[in-house]
Amino acid sequence: MTSAYDDKGLERRRFLLALVGGGAVAVVGGSTMLRLLGGKGNNAMAATPAATIRADTVLLECFADDDGHHLGPCDVRKLVLTDAQWHERLSGAAFDVMRRAGTERAFSGPHERPRSKGLYRCAGCDTALFDAATQFDSGTGWPSFWQPIAKPNVIETRDTAFGMVRTAVSCAGCDSHLGHVFDDGPPPTGLRYCMNSVALRFVAYRVS
Repeated sequence: MTSAYDDKGLERRRFLLALVGGGAVAVVGGSTMLRLLGGKGNNAMAATPAATIRADTVLLECFADDDGHHLGPCDVRKLVLTDAQWHERLSGAAFDVMRRAGTERAFSGPHERPRSKGLYRCAGCDTALFDAATQFDSGTGWPSFWQPIAKPNVIETRDTAFGMVRTAVSCAGCDSHLGHVFDDGPPPTGLRYCMNSVALRFVAYRVS
């Protein structure tokens, strides 16, 4: 991915997780998503004290789909699947990016800022990743944001592939590759989280 940006405006976006029977269930558009764990759930959201977190879970920050308000921390079971299961869940392009650290072709996805407010969730596990209010047109052909919706929801690691030193960004909910972060973004952070469109799912707010 390239590194120039053209500073333009901002907008908003996404995520709700619930704890049911010791496992987290994502709630999207008011209906429960049981993809993560299977089983039955409800629309309740519960914060979990750090002392009660199990080894197979991760503490994320959760956000409502209807208006993007912060619901607080929630203990979410990390999504771990086989390659065959990931292939069933993701498109071929998304699998290559998210599970093989690939990069989609520039300008091949919906990289422009959406007209409605909302948030972006992980295409693999529905973890809330970015609020569209922090999105800007970088001119690179990939969705770009000046910060994630919550630091605990993304993982940043050193990437030395292709003879370069970069910082890779992945989803904390399922360890899927999302893109990279660079230090050539606009104020207020000066950062550019350059993401792959196929790794994101936009959820428009139902309440303006």
